[in-house]
Amino acid sequence: MLTQIEGSRAVAEAVGLCRPEVVCAYPISPQTHIIEAVGAMVKAGRLGSCEFINVESEFAAMSVSIGASAMGARAYTATASQGLLFMTEAVYNAAGLGLPIVMTVANRAIGAPINIWNDHSDAMSVRDSGWIQLFAETNQEAADLHILAFRLAEELSVPVMVCVDGFVLTHAVERVDLPEQEQVDSFLPPFEPRQVLDPDDPVTIGAMVGPEAFTEVRYLAHALQLQALARIPSLAAEFAAAFGRRSGGLVHPYRMEDAETVVLALGSVLGTLKDAVDSLREEGRRLGVLGVSTFRPFPAAAIAEALSGARRVVVIEKAFSIGGHGILGADVALALGRSGRQGPRVHDVVAGLGGRPITEASLRRMLAEASEGRLPDFTFLDLDRGLVERELRRMDATRRSGPSAENLLRDLGVASTRIG
Repeated sequence: MLTQIEGSRAVAEAVGLCRPEVVCAYPISPQTHIIEAVGAMVKAGRLGSCEFINVESEFAAMSVSIGASAMGARAYTATASQGLLFMTEAVYNAAGLGLPIVMTVANRAIGAPINIWNDHSDAMSVRDSGWIQLFAETNQEAADLHILAFRLAEELSVPVMVCVDGFVLTHAVERVDLPEQEQVDSFLPPFEPRQVLDPDDPVTIGAMVGPEAFTEVRYLAHALQLQALARIPSLAAEFAAAFGRRSGGLVHPYRMEDAETVVLALGSVLGTLKDAVDSLREEGRRLGVLGVSTFRPFPAAAIAEALSGARRVVVIEKAFSIGGHGILGADVALALGRSGRQGPRVHDVVAGLGGRPITEASLRRMLAEASEGRLPDFTFLDLDRGLVERELRRMDATRRSGPSAENLLRDLGVASTRIG
């Protein structure tokens, strides 16, 4: 059914169609509208016997999800930013226990300083936890990925995180095709847990494991990720056949047929990138876009194959390793190095931190530099270097230079001057 709907509500409707049995979450922007909508559906009786559990924190939300999943219930939760950090211990536990929980992460920057807008630093902070991570480009894909997530999680008994750009998607109203309940029921079978706590058949879930078996346990978690890597493309094909549209999968090429320069990214920025590439194509520049839908497990072989004809690759990063490098770009470079080919040069461009707009004009300038061979290997899009240099000089000039965040805001004229 085609409808104009807010992204958060589309996600909530898709989750409801998956017939969750236990839902719990703690509100945090920009996730709140999702869980509010699911809660209203439970209260109205639309989700049958689904139990909505109010909890006192994000850590409790994941802990309740773990307990519910271990008892054999289809469990769902959602969070963002600091909330994801607060539940990190339990996030690792869910993966280590092999529990097929599905969680929406409405991607948002991590403080300090506090910032409620979008980037990918929250999801990147738990990229090695053992959760599958799927990134949505549009609200249609955000809704569809949840249906795929429950199917994948329960087939392999691994948790799946669906990453949806906060505000950019969660609060945008777009046309979304919501499936009928019968379609989802046909695609997503009833949950049959691989492991379950049952008083009549007692087992221990989460036993202490020492050095004699811990490496093997962790390797099995890795093996399940590799199974997911093999299963995701066929599952996406099944989804396309069942619902009549493409969603999910590993990577999605756009205008790559003769591209010398390819720009690669996760999430909603792909739409703006496609517009920028379209306009630069009209000027005769041979550019393409590679969207990555599955970030964990990392589709190294698929990326290497897609980039085999490129001379250079530009990776747009909405998070980075401070004091190190781009996160996505490092994985891309490693994938190309392992391909055995003479790989293209990889450029990391950090962009959109804390919700800074990634404009088509800025992307056009950056991609033109890349195609002309003038782009540095690691750079920041639209960085105000004058602002940064003023603060560095201030820090050199006096020991008590004060908090940098507030100093920058005063320099920009968006905060009051120092008192006293």
